[in-house]
Amino acid sequence: MDVMNATKRIIVREEVWAALSNMREPGMTFSELIEEMVEHEKKRRLVVDIKRIQETEELVEIPL
Repeated sequence: MDVMNATKRIIVREEVWAALSNMREPGMTFSELIEEMVEHEKKRRLVVDIKRIQETEELVEIPL
């Protein structure tokens, strides 16, 4: 079986399932919703990391 197309089952509480169901747009699969959520979280973490670096590191301007 192709790993990229493998079907996996995850256990979620009923209230989590309901929340996910409410977040889905018409015609959207749960896989697409989760992919979107993963990308959103990656971007959020990048912003947090950038802010942390800006606040804690001494940055030097590089002339172009």
